[in-house]
Amino acid sequence: MSNLTLFLVQWGLTSLSLWVASYIFSGLRFADGGSLLIAALVLGFANAIVKPLLVLFTLPLTVVTMGLFLLVINALVLMLVSALVSGFTISSFWTAFFASIFISLFSLFVSGLVF
Repeated sequence: MSNLTLFLVQWGLTSLSLWVASYIFSGLRFADGGSLLIAALVLGFANAIVKPLLVLFTLPLTVVTMGLFLLVINALVLMLVSALVSGFTISSFWTAFFASIFISLFSLFVSGLVF
Protein backbone atom coordinates (compact mmCIF):
# COMPACT_ATOMS: atom_id res chain seq x y z
CA MET A 1 0.00 0.00 0.00
CA SER A 2 1.16 3.52 -0.66
CA ASN A 3 1.80 6.01 2.10
CA LEU A 4 -1.25 8.07 1.14
CA THR A 5 -3.50 5.01 1.28
CA LEU A 6 -2.15 4.04 4.70
CA PHE A 7 -2.66 7.60 5.93
CA LEU A 8 -6.27 7.69 4.69
CA VAL A 9 -7.06 4.28 6.19
CA GLN A 10 -5.58 5.30 9.55
CA TRP A 11 -7.51 8.58 9.44
CA GLY A 12 -10.69 6.65 8.75
CA LEU A 13 -10.03 4.24 11.62
CA THR A 14 -9.37 7.12 14.01
CA SER A 15 -12.57 8.82 12.84
CA LEU A 16 -14.53 5.61 13.37
CA SER A 17 -13.03 5.19 16.86
CA LEU A 18 -13.92 8.75 17.84
CA TRP A 19 -17.43 8.37 16.43
CA VAL A 20 -18.08 5.14 18.37
CA ALA A 21 -16.60 6.69 21.53
CA SER A 22 -19.00 9.64 21.19
CA TYR A 23 -21.91 7.20 21.41
CA ILE A 24 -20.49 5.36 24.41
CA PHE A 25 -19.32 8.39 26.44
CA SER A 26 -21.99 11.05 26.90
CA GLY A 27 -19.36 13.68 27.76
CA LEU A 28 -17.67 13.39 24.36
CA ARG A 29 -19.59 15.25 21.63
CA PHE A 30 -19.17 16.38 18.04
CA ALA A 31 -21.21 19.19 16.51
CA ASP A 32 -21.14 17.61 13.05
CA GLY A 33 -19.26 15.21 10.79
CA GLY A 34 -16.77 17.87 9.77
CA SER A 35 -15.62 18.44 13.32
CA LEU A 36 -15.28 14.66 13.72
CA LEU A 37 -13.02 14.39 10.66
CA ILE A 38 -10.94 17.40 11.68
CA ALA A 39 -10.63 16.09 15.25
CA ALA A 40 -9.40 12.73 13.92
CA LEU A 41 -6.84 14.48 11.73
CA VAL A 42 -5.61 16.73 14.55
CA LEU A 43 -5.51 13.75 16.93
CA GLY A 44 -3.28 11.90 14.48
CA PHE A 45 -0.91 14.85 14.25
CA ALA A 46 -0.95 15.37 18.02
CA ASN A 47 -0.14 11.69 18.58
CA ALA A 48 2.74 11.97 16.10
CA ILE A 49 4.22 15.27 17.34
CA VAL A 50 3.01 16.31 20.80
CA LYS A 51 2.67 12.93 22.49
CA PRO A 52 6.32 11.84 21.99
CA LEU A 53 7.48 15.14 23.46
CA LEU A 54 5.21 14.69 26.49
CA VAL A 55 6.45 11.14 26.94
CA LEU A 56 10.05 12.33 26.79
CA PHE A 57 9.50 15.17 29.29
CA THR A 58 7.61 12.93 31.73
CA LEU A 59 9.84 9.88 31.38
CA PRO A 60 10.86 9.74 35.05
CA LEU A 61 7.22 9.89 36.15
CA THR A 62 6.29 7.26 33.58
CA VAL A 63 9.04 4.96 34.83
CA VAL A 64 8.02 5.43 38.49
CA THR A 65 4.37 4.63 37.66
CA MET A 66 5.44 1.66 35.51
CA GLY A 67 3.93 3.19 32.39
CA LEU A 68 0.53 4.06 33.84
CA PHE A 69 1.20 7.78 33.39
CA LEU A 70 0.96 7.16 29.64
CA LEU A 71 -2.81 6.86 30.16
CA VAL A 72 -2.83 10.38 31.57
CA ILE A 73 -0.79 11.62 28.60
CA ASN A 74 -3.33 10.06 26.21
CA ALA A 75 -6.15 11.84 28.03
CA LEU A 76 -4.28 15.14 27.95
CA VAL A 77 -3.64 14.82 24.21
CA LEU A 78 -7.34 14.14 23.64
CA MET A 79 -8.24 17.19 25.74
CA LEU A 80 -5.75 19.28 23.73
CA VAL A 81 -7.47 18.21 20.52
CA SER A 82 -10.86 19.17 21.95
CA ALA A 83 -9.46 22.60 22.83
CA LEU A 84 -8.10 23.09 19.31
CA VAL A 85 -11.07 21.81 17.29
CA SER A 86 -14.30 23.77 17.47
CA GLY A 87 -17.32 21.51 17.56
CA PHE A 88 -15.52 18.83 19.57
CA THR A 89 -16.12 18.93 23.32
CA ILE A 90 -15.09 16.76 26.23
CA SER A 91 -16.85 17.38 29.52
CA SER A 92 -14.13 16.34 31.98
CA PHE A 93 -10.68 14.84 32.42
CA TRP A 94 -12.16 11.50 33.44
CA THR A 95 -14.27 11.35 30.29
CA ALA A 96 -11.10 12.01 28.29
CA PHE A 97 -9.21 9.42 30.34
CA PHE A 98 -11.65 6.56 29.78
CA ALA A 99 -12.47 7.62 26.22
CA SER A 100 -8.77 7.62 25.32
CA ILE A 101 -8.44 4.07 26.65
CA PHE A 102 -11.48 3.01 24.64
CA ILE A 103 -10.28 4.77 21.48
CA SER A 104 -6.86 3.13 21.74
CA LEU A 105 -8.26 -0.36 22.26
CA PHE A 106 -10.96 0.01 19.62
CA SER A 107 -8.45 1.36 17.08
CA LEU A 108 -6.10 -1.52 17.86
CA PHE A 109 -8.90 -4.04 17.38
CA VAL A 110 -10.17 -2.57 14.11
CA SER A 111 -6.61 -2.14 12.78
CA GLY A 112 -6.06 -5.83 13.48
CA LEU A 113 -9.11 -6.65 11.38
CA VAL A 114 -8.10 -4.33 8.50
CA PHE A 115 -4.37 -5.05 8.27
